[in-house]
Amino acid sequence: MDPASTIKRIPGPERLTARVTDVDDVYVIGHFGIAHVDPGTWRLRVDGDVATPLELDLDALRAMPSVDVPAVLECFGNPLVPGEFVRRAANVVWHGVPVAALLEAAGAAPAAALWATGSDAGVFADVACTEYRKDVPLAVARERAIVALSMNGAPLTDEHGGPARFVVPGYFGTNNVKWLRELTVADRRPEHLFTTRLYQRVLPGDPRPQPVRDLDVTSVITSPVEGARTGLDVEVAGWAWGAFPVASVEVAVDGRWASAALEPRGEHRTWQRFALDVALPPGGHVLAARATDVEGRVQPADAARNAVHEVGVLGGS
Repeated sequence: MDPASTIKRIPGPERLTARVTDVDDVYVIGHFGIAHVDPGTWRLRVDGDVATPLELDLDALRAMPSVDVPAVLECFGNPLVPGEFVRRAANVVWHGVPVAALLEAAGAAPAAALWATGSDAGVFADVACTEYRKDVPLAVARERAIVALSMNGAPLTDEHGGPARFVVPGYFGTNNVKWLRELTVADRRPEHLFTTRLYQRVLPGDPRPQPVRDLDVTSVITSPVEGARTGLDVEVAGWAWGAFPVASVEVAVDGRWASAALEPRGEHRTWQRFALDVALPPGGHVLAARATDVEGRVQPADAARNAVHEVGVLGGS
């Protein structure tokens, strides 16, 4: 890890039982450390291929129509070590201004991309960057992106990208640019460390590297937790999520799979609760959960960042 980067607050699954994750339990990561932006002097610029470039302060943004958007926030950099839970994920409620309203006010052209630029800068992977920058398809930004000003009803903290953060529900956190300062309408992707060099991956069926965007299909068991002593009758429960609605979740006890009850996702890209009552005779047991989404994507058994989450417990206590 680059010395300038910051990673902290990676809660275990026992801290993720609530539908809306407490801000104190939302993971924190910064490639260049944590930026500190003065809200009084902060401005958001909307420029590029637009008829009328905009520059707005916080008061101007707050005066615009706003929305509340519950959504999963997940870091793509989720190392998976056998037997170790390191899942940087949360489910939060963003409040902010739809990007579509800003694009309309600026008279954005029907271009291909929207660049989001943050106020943080530094060195990462031995490359000096004057800013953090990501790009997303303009159509996606227009459809669902927001400029978030608060999380769970409170103004964004410095750690979570305040005073304003670019948020694209259904996309990995790398695309949700913190300390946002500029949105640029463009007809191409930008050449940048975090757009064309890092955060690229090869998807099944296509040998060409693709930018990391859509959330993988994932599930995690939040109860019981690793090492728990349980009774004979136990509810195995947790959350499942992805870019697309999760269609089913299976729970395994010692490799024997059964279908769990799964709540529907609804209109927002939030996580979905699953649960299954199981019998655990005395002795050690391994519990696991496996999600499948409506696109047919299945959570892999192993050797992947979103591999099946396993929990070892002692039953019948």
